[in-house]
Amino acid sequence: MRAEDPLTSKLAGFGTSIFAEMSALAVETGAINLGQGFPDTDGPAEVLDAAVAAIRSGENQYPPGPGTPVLRRAVADHQRRFYGLAHDPETEVLVTAGATEALAGALLGMLDPGDEVVAFEPVFDSYPAAVALAGARVVPVLLAPAPDGRYRFDPAELRAAVTERTKVLLLNTPHNPTGKVFDAEELAQVAAVATEADLVVVTDEVYEHLVFPGAAHVPIATLPGMAERTLTISSGGKTFSTTGWKTGWACGPAPLVAACRAAKQFLTYVNGAPFQPAIAVGLGLDDAFYAGLAADLTAKKDRLVAGLEAAGFLVHPPEGTYFTTVDIRPLRPDGDGEAFCRDLPHRCGVVAVPDAVFYERPEHGRHLVRFACCKRDEVLDEAAERLAGLAR
Repeated sequence: MRAEDPLTSKLAGFGTSIFAEMSALAVETGAINLGQGFPDTDGPAEVLDAAVAAIRSGENQYPPGPGTPVLRRAVADHQRRFYGLAHDPETEVLVTAGATEALAGALLGMLDPGDEVVAFEPVFDSYPAAVALAGARVVPVLLAPAPDGRYRFDPAELRAAVTERTKVLLLNTPHNPTGKVFDAEELAQVAAVATEADLVVVTDEVYEHLVFPGAAHVPIATLPGMAERTLTISSGGKTFSTTGWKTGWACGPAPLVAACRAAKQFLTYVNGAPFQPAIAVGLGLDDAFYAGLAADLTAKKDRLVAGLEAAGFLVHPPEGTYFTTVDIRPLRPDGDGEAFCRDLPHRCGVVAVPDAVFYERPEHGRHLVRFACCKRDEVLDEAAERLAGLAR
């Protein structure tokens, strides 16, 4: 290995994250950043105050490797309260540095070189990188907009993607970047494939409480025969508007959690001691908080969608998450989403993210662009006004 070219071949082609690139462009141009999914307001005061209290009371050293007991119990209680899932907080819950580390730990802890991971594309950009670091390979199954605008997959393509080398099926619902929420029929199809092929399912559910009317989040672990083969990953960042705290978790059968922990302990080891009891407080908030969270985000989504439609985009309405995907071809017939996003801050002072970066086969997402609605109303209104210039 030469010092001037030290990068491992496993990460060749990954480069700088699109979020870092587009956020830097927002700063450079003074544009409104609707690209990266982080709120511009703080979360509930109870959660913030709990973090301050933890700092003041001296919870500033290494927490236990699996996470603080209070947060592990809170995660277990949350899964039972909302989904009827039972987990032993001692052996079946692991606290991580956000969902990203939980996913990396799971994939690094379970995969061997030559293994295959079936994943629905578009896929969040950290998934293929973690799979590559494990020496494994992503096999994509396409999510594509149907005539009704809802993203769907072909069950035959899903079955065909599974081979004797497949070890993990990676599921993200509610789904980033499309905003799709897998419904009961779709989850049953995924579960049937996983059961028949004896696959581990790793599921990313960080947007579990950010679902819009007409859709419902159902953890695949609640389906018959799935609890024993599913590792469920989530975090407090999106639910409590604390993305910078990077406090996540993985829960499921003890062997799957142990596999994740085996790799995770050599990544960050531990993180965020004072934030862990604070997120535990958040998980215990009453039903009114969770209902208000979804209602508030629904209103923001509606505000953004109206602005995007007025600007001339073809909008694919989301069912959950922070994100709305649009087809840019009514405004840019060549459908070059990456060029469109790099030009947009200069044209009208708004930043978005090109969906092509989330595809293993970029041609399927070349014409699609993602906008985030997790901003103050006045920011969304200003962005809509700036984007209206595209139609004019």
